[in-house]
Amino acid sequence: MSTYQQAVDPLWGSLGLSALCAALPLILLFVLLGVFRVKAAKAALASLALSIILALLVWRMPVDQVFSATAEGVLYGLFPILWILINALWVYKLTVATPWFDALGRTIRSISNDLRILSILIAFCFGALLESLAGFGAPVAITSAMLMAAGMKPLKSAIVSLLANTAPVAFGAMAAPIIALNGVTGLPLHDLSSMAGRQTPFIALIVPLLLVVIVDGRRGLKQTWPVALVAGAVFGIFQFITSNFIAVELTDVVAAVATVAAVLLMLRVWQPREIIDMSGQAGGSGDLEEGRPSGPSSSGRGSARTPASASVTEAISAAATTRVAVPATTAERPARREIWMAVAPYLIIMAVFSIAQIPAVKDWLGANGSVSFAWPGLDVVDADGKHVAAQKFKFDHLKATGTLLLVSGLVTTVLYRLSAAQGLRIYWETLKQLRWTILTVTTVLALSFVMNLSGQTTSLGLALASAGGFFAFLSPLIGWIGVALTGSDTSSNSLFGQMQATAAAQTGLSPVLMAASNSSAGVMGKMLSLQNLAVASAAVGLEGAEGTLFRKLIGWSLGLLALITVLIVLQSTPVLGWMVP
Repeated sequence: MSTYQQAVDPLWGSLGLSALCAALPLILLFVLLGVFRVKAAKAALASLALSIILALLVWRMPVDQVFSATAEGVLYGLFPILWILINALWVYKLTVATPWFDALGRTIRSISNDLRILSILIAFCFGALLESLAGFGAPVAITSAMLMAAGMKPLKSAIVSLLANTAPVAFGAMAAPIIALNGVTGLPLHDLSSMAGRQTPFIALIVPLLLVVIVDGRRGLKQTWPVALVAGAVFGIFQFITSNFIAVELTDVVAAVATVAAVLLMLRVWQPREIIDMSGQAGGSGDLEEGRPSGPSSSGRGSARTPASASVTEAISAAATTRVAVPATTAERPARREIWMAVAPYLIIMAVFSIAQIPAVKDWLGANGSVSFAWPGLDVVDADGKHVAAQKFKFDHLKATGTLLLVSGLVTTVLYRLSAAQGLRIYWETLKQLRWTILTVTTVLALSFVMNLSGQTTSLGLALASAGGFFAFLSPLIGWIGVALTGSDTSSNSLFGQMQATAAAQTGLSPVLMAASNSSAGVMGKMLSLQNLAVASAAVGLEGAEGTLFRKLIGWSLGLLALITVLIVLQSTPVLGWMVP
């Protein structure tokens, strides 16, 4: 096998033209997704095909090495990325198959009948817990339905849930986005985790305050800022501590559980001056609940039916004006045993991952549960003659996050007294549910590996590096665009992670900082992604309201992007450069 040396400017010796050519697969992906609204899997396949053609004809990569790079990307998509997602979603679906998931929802709703407090507990805290396991729209669908069940208007429920689904995403699905970033860049996982954990907490601090503003305007901020600030601060602090000093995979689980506990403790000694209940009015239990169109509301009470032929505008109008008399009372709190059983899967996951961090166990897993090897059929060096890191494959079988989640799921099935047949049936249902996601993720990772190993990503990165120090401003925007169009922080990191690192190295910036920024800033675009908007619209029974949600959320998304961009730019300078590992 001959050695393949990457060319920086293969198209007529022009770096600009070569970079433009390298960008074509990404441009095609974004046009298919954003303009023609082609399904993500089909768009990714088309982009992969174009990237392979460019690798063969423009970058002159040998045929066998092109397809070997494709195969490596597919396997990396399956393991560890999808191995994490499949087992995480399986654990979540195990809870849904039992009464304990409903008990968890009733526990949260029993705490308060103030919609501002519930927006923090349900959308922010519980949504983060779901994001740590399920991801892929599940937190938005479930929390928006729960907020509707508590009496919030459909459109507002969707907006609150979408905005809340920002702070936890960078560490969602047991840190799959950061693990993917490590896989495509070769940068140390701990450094990437630590860097992201020094960025996202600042957003976490703000998000609960924004939620109460959306629910109740200035009055909401004035009356509930103490609990919103506590929720944001606790979540951010535990995100930082867990990602920097414990285990990146547990970041969202620990942060969410700690925040719920902190809010519950605070509500024992503090309550808002007024209770804003189902009618949006301050006061008593005789207020009326806002009507809502038919949708997956768990309460099933007093739904205002909107004809299927009605327009989106009419549906929203009907939801905003129809009232149904329902007492604004809190749900009955489940028994203590029910509460413990409801949170058991999350406690089991924390226990399993904590055991895996014990030095003796960690050393044993490292020695016996991991295999590294040079990927067969690849011999790639960069323009300077150095071997490219991406052709070395690390296969963690026992110590993998997905394997630890599988163990947690097995323990959960025993605790919930589910039979082996039930567990297997739910696992099969999980695979069926994720079939298009599996195709999309493996294809995107294959695209990423072909672009990285052929040299397309290097050409793009060097061209972007011509922006000099201004690249610190461009880096967060690139991540934001990636997530807004692909709907996945993992996919965005896979596509742009190496490019960010390459451009950073050429401009004298920290590759760890810029790669992590792709993830941390990218999550601000998730609330605008087509798939998330569609999930939220369907969950609240307002199919077709994606455009309305987009217009309501774009200002918040851009505002948060501007804030984190300022932070990232300062971290690229001596002002906050001490925060970079």
